[in-house]
Amino acid sequence: MADAATGGGAGSTGGAGAAPQRAPRAGKPESRLAMVRRARRINRELAEVYPYAHPELDFRNPFELLVATVLSAQTTDLRVNQTTPALFARYPTPEDMAAAAPEELEEIIRPTGFFRAKARSLLGLSTALRDDFGGQVPGRLEDLVRLPGVGRKTANVVLGNAFGVPGITVDTHFGRLVRRWKWTEQEDPEKVEAEICEIFPKSEWTMLSHRVVFHGRRICHSRKPACGACPIAPLCPAYGEGETDPEKAKKLLKYEMGGYPGQRLAPPPDYPGRPAAPLGTGDE
Repeated sequence: MADAATGGGAGSTGGAGAAPQRAPRAGKPESRLAMVRRARRINRELAEVYPYAHPELDFRNPFELLVATVLSAQTTDLRVNQTTPALFARYPTPEDMAAAAPEELEEIIRPTGFFRAKARSLLGLSTALRDDFGGQVPGRLEDLVRLPGVGRKTANVVLGNAFGVPGITVDTHFGRLVRRWKWTEQEDPEKVEAEICEIFPKSEWTMLSHRVVFHGRRICHSRKPACGACPIAPLCPAYGEGETDPEKAKKLLKYEMGGYPGQRLAPPPDYPGRPAAPLGTGDE
């Protein structure tokens, strides 16, 4: 799949008979309608580049996804995925985790950082699931955000990927890219979510989130985006902030785009890259 990202560089968008939306020219304001059309075009292009986009946390049920998402704060999905096998082997259900000794729980999740605060959140949310929800993760936003350590971003991850309820997940990658693309100027995650929800139909929200995050992790990096290897370069107002030489940009690609392992130890069957290695094997 790396060729999908690197094959055309700045001239790769657009199909036969279609007039591709272009990024706004410097000094010329972009109308709201033009921005919406450009944003939707970017989403369609990303869908072609990342047809396999998915949540990059390993999970088998809503409880595992909820716990993994809480653990993912201030660390990588890879480190979470390397930590959760032992965690879920020891505490497979909310009832098991609610009864955990704090010190034992802290030691297992220590590799994810901020382990004392995260352990308190896990103990609190597991107790709430046991006592208030019959040991089941609720499928409503208003219930999820009542759980200790669970905010709107975490709730949307769980709803979108465990329950099929559409939602925009505004993590650091998503917020950074939608501002880079001039879809919004908001910094507050809830305001970003509200503005992006107005641009796209509800049916696109969850997959849009995955595609944008995939692109941010693989090509459109924070400090040095690989502009010369970007499939949506003609649609990007920020083109040129990163490396524009195609060969140099190609060397900046990460995960499957650069021929490296991904973040999941157990990726979906259609993932084109290599799985990550378990904790302690050197691939950390």
